[in-house]
Amino acid sequence: MHTVALVVYPQFQPMSLALSSVFECANLLHGEQVYAFHLVSETGGTVMSSHGFSVNTEPLRSEGYDTIIISGYLELGEPSPELLACLSSASSQSRRIASLCTGVFVLADAGLLKGKRVTTHWLHIPEFKKRHPTIKIDDDRLFIVDGQIWTCAGMSAGVDLALAMVENDLGIDLVRRVARKLVIPQRRGAAQPQLSTLLEMDPKSDRIQLALAYARDNLSGDLSVTVLANIARLSPRQFSRLFVEETGKTPAKAIESLRVEAARIMMETSRHPVEVIARETGFRDRERMRQAFLRAYGKPPQLMRNALYASAKGDS
Repeated sequence: MHTVALVVYPQFQPMSLALSSVFECANLLHGEQVYAFHLVSETGGTVMSSHGFSVNTEPLRSEGYDTIIISGYLELGEPSPELLACLSSASSQSRRIASLCTGVFVLADAGLLKGKRVTTHWLHIPEFKKRHPTIKIDDDRLFIVDGQIWTCAGMSAGVDLALAMVENDLGIDLVRRVARKLVIPQRRGAAQPQLSTLLEMDPKSDRIQLALAYARDNLSGDLSVTVLANIARLSPRQFSRLFVEETGKTPAKAIESLRVEAARIMMETSRHPVEVIARETGFRDRERMRQAFLRAYGKPPQLMRNALYASAKGDS
């Protein structure tokens, strides 16, 4: 039995609770209870969330758990000395220690991150570096595993982190079933950037959003201005003008960004040859993909793949 404790404290962010569904579905789909989930706090009892509702918790036990996860909070606060002491004691008896978003500050304050590589929400990276200049933090990773320590970016990344834990414990087949059960369209890997290309473009109109959604789902197909304009029900000229106004990019640049992002994800999550990845993401050949990667990242695909493999070995 894997015991998982989610540690909350006053003004914790309620989205932290979402990851509990991953472990719940893992139990359901595995056919037996393999995870015992505990909602805990420093002393137990009622704890108020940042959204104004409270939850009932158990006391954080010093003998530890298989996995301890520290919730995040919207406004950076100062954890109590008692919580830090209790966490330090429990962590020494636990297999995995994790943080969601700003929960990494709690781990750092508890002295648990010495010599570790971590991440958190991109917005809080400068403050973390200011408070903990000796701890190596990465602002371009969705989550990082460094030995016993697991850290992730924003609150939604907690679901990705929990899925990775289930995969680590019970295998890829079960975690895929869990993701399908939870209607998660894409199981994001650790090396995926925190900010997606679609999120950065953030088009306002339904027509441009529809065209981009079509492009994302059909990267290997014809994504010319004529095709996308037809999807958006605009003339090519109207479409190109509106697209630039709403995204700040030409359609061609936007499609290249989507293809580069998809190719990078494929390199992280598969061992397909570069030629296959180039074909599947619409570049047609490796040289076109190489040039696009150089424009986007300043590095060729093969060099980035080698770095991903090296990072994965370091995370294991």
